[in-house]
Amino acid sequence: MKAVIVSGPGADKMALQEFQDPTIESPKQILIRTHAAGINPVDHKARDAGGFFPDAVPFVLGCDGAGVVEAIGTEVDRFKVGDEVYFMNGGCGGDDQGTYAELSVLDQDYVALKPKSLSMVEASTVPLVWMTAWESLVDRCHLKSGQSVLVHAGAGGVGYIAIQIAKHLGATVFTTISSDEKAEFAKSIGADFCINYKTSNVAEEVLRLTDGLGVDVVFDTVGEDIIGKSIPATKVYGHLVTLEEIQCTPEEIGLLKLRNLSLSYELMLTPMFLKMHDARKTQTEMLENAASLIDSGKIKIKLSKSFAIEEVHEAHQLIKEGHAQGKIALKIR
Repeated sequence: MKAVIVSGPGADKMALQEFQDPTIESPKQILIRTHAAGINPVDHKARDAGGFFPDAVPFVLGCDGAGVVEAIGTEVDRFKVGDEVYFMNGGCGGDDQGTYAELSVLDQDYVALKPKSLSMVEASTVPLVWMTAWESLVDRCHLKSGQSVLVHAGAGGVGYIAIQIAKHLGATVFTTISSDEKAEFAKSIGADFCINYKTSNVAEEVLRLTDGLGVDVVFDTVGEDIIGKSIPATKVYGHLVTLEEIQCTPEEIGLLKLRNLSLSYELMLTPMFLKMHDARKTQTEMLENAASLIDSGKIKIKLSKSFAIEEVHEAHQLIKEGHAQGKIALKIR
């Protein structure tokens, strides 16, 4: 099969080439003919690092995929040949190969029927960002109806899903953006207040809009000093969750303690990395819920751009620059 293979650290070690076809090796596995693969920032990080595990290379890159079930193991009872599915699996080295490939094999428990209303390319962009946003807002911060949340980078791949999940849960949504165009997009998917971080002090603006109280939840998809700067805008006893490494001053840590705030990290890859089968089944249930919400029109999927698999380097450059609204994907079939 054709696949995008990482043979060492760096972009020059990523190439489209022939790779061995995966085969069903256990009775509950399924073989999927992959039609499209979503692209995420973790992909170029895994590429640059040469994988996240010892002796990771060579490996197939990519975590998100959508395709058609081509064969099933003898004990598979959730799918049949011909089913259209989407999934998150592999892409970081280790035992699980990724999705930038014509074929994928994985346990049936890690796969869900794709949303009927989406194309394969659109569906392939959903799994990782949906799991990340849902786990961050619901599992880590317990966001509820009537509460408020600040989503940083609301026009980005995780941010635009987080806005919609928060609105679905009944929250008031504040988000940061960098342009009028991105503000218009964020408002179109449910953001109540858009704050341009290039022209405004975000914390001061949040406090102004909340009568000095701040928000119940802060969701940081950017990292570095964002959490520290968001602490003053977080309500007493509130929650902050981040996806990235953070930088906080001693004064900010002191304020975090004084306001009795909780700070969590979110890595939706943990169940895969640590081989937590039940946790991965729970993530599949998240995808089933996502499909229902998408097909009912409650969640909108934004495909910013798609690339042929031969254009993987161009696709990675775009995701690394961080300018896309919504998501981008590779067309494999």
